[in-house]
Amino acid sequence: MHPSLAQSIPKTKLLYIQTFGCQMNEYDSARVERMLTLQGYRLTAEIQHADVIFINTCAVREKAEQKVYSFLGRLRRLKAHHPGLKVLIAGCIAQQLGKKLLTRFDHLDLVLGTRSLAALPNLLEKIQASGVRLAHLRDEENSSDPSRDDCLTTVRGVTAPLTIMQGCDNYCSYCIVPYVRGTESSRPSREILKEIQALVAAGVGEVTLLGQNVNSYGKKTVHELSFSELLQKIQAETAIKRLRFTTSHPKDLTEEVMLCFANLECLCHNLHLPVQAGSDRILKLMNRGYIAAEYLEKIERLRQLCPDIGLSTDFMVGFPGETEQDFQDTLRLLEQVQFDTLFSFGYSDRPHTKAIRFPDKVPDRDKHRRLVELQALQAEITLCRNHNEIGRMREILVEGPSKAGGDQWMGRTQQNRIVNFESSVDLTGQLVRVRIVAAYSHSLRGELMNGYVGPSPSSPNTR
Repeated sequence: MHPSLAQSIPKTKLLYIQTFGCQMNEYDSARVERMLTLQGYRLTAEIQHADVIFINTCAVREKAEQKVYSFLGRLRRLKAHHPGLKVLIAGCIAQQLGKKLLTRFDHLDLVLGTRSLAALPNLLEKIQASGVRLAHLRDEENSSDPSRDDCLTTVRGVTAPLTIMQGCDNYCSYCIVPYVRGTESSRPSREILKEIQALVAAGVGEVTLLGQNVNSYGKKTVHELSFSELLQKIQAETAIKRLRFTTSHPKDLTEEVMLCFANLECLCHNLHLPVQAGSDRILKLMNRGYIAAEYLEKIERLRQLCPDIGLSTDFMVGFPGETEQDFQDTLRLLEQVQFDTLFSFGYSDRPHTKAIRFPDKVPDRDKHRRLVELQALQAEITLCRNHNEIGRMREILVEGPSKAGGDQWMGRTQQNRIVNFESSVDLTGQLVRVRIVAAYSHSLRGELMNGYVGPSPSSPNTR
């Protein structure tokens, strides 16, 4: 190639994305990839070659926040060797600290608030042209967001997250979310339906609807669907094979939503329902809006409507003022419900929250001990529940090759259990039936049933 011709061909701009935190952040990062792809960028896995580094952050727990700061610090040397590199940060930490991040990290170029992603392409162009460093934290997104056209996110694999709302109005005393994500705001249902249809057309077989409190979907929007109505609409107007949602707040879990598990074929028999504690006294201090007995009533009703529903939850130990008796109440609730799995954390002070001012903070050694005890009990329960799967036939959506390699493939049951099985044929994206033949701490092993591919009968023993 002639040298002058080579110089006329623009260099491909490379984008590196680092995502911390929840599925909502993963969804937002996919939107960023889509937006910047339309601007000529290509995703790279090699951070040292990137022209733009986008960091999506979480501030829900102190540990997650410290990981972000550590990652940002490591980028200082990279920026010194690559002065043209632009480092961008978004998400909860960006919203929380704003311009303070620009002061603390002099190699950071752009701070983007939690509801400002749509402005990213224009802001990136601005900082590249002028060399200025900016913090953009406005409350509302620009309605003309190119990432919400056509496929809306970059699709990888057969499962995809989809944010239907953000923000929260509950103000649990330990939670920073309302202060960094704002009050509840629901996306239009027509937009959600269009996005699911586009995802199905792109080969996605399972969508997870996301929100800080999906049960509140549509409540603040005149003439909008309720959450149960949205689920029914998705069943009626899209061809999605499987549907999940998270996170649900127990106080807002209605009978209408619970009935959906019994009546909607696409809705997986799986629910994440955070309880946080088993002590009514601690639940009140947390401002959760329910007592343990009310939570247990909803669990009982869910199992009446959908006997094989898989249940997961969140627990927090060491909340200010938590006594040994309070912790024993939590263990009793855990034993009574027999969750399939859980996410558990030790309490940590978060800025702006009421709990940061509460007295009687639990020593770290006690928080650690309680967390270990809680997780050990759940590990026993999970293994037992997994062993109870042996001999059952389950429908799984095949997600791709297993980490074991060879002819091993991996999929998930309706209840969200991982199943590894052997097949000489690539069944990625297919619904298949397997018989569970072995159980382990974190997964199951299955045998493919006579090469069966396709939807299985909707009975408790096969779903």
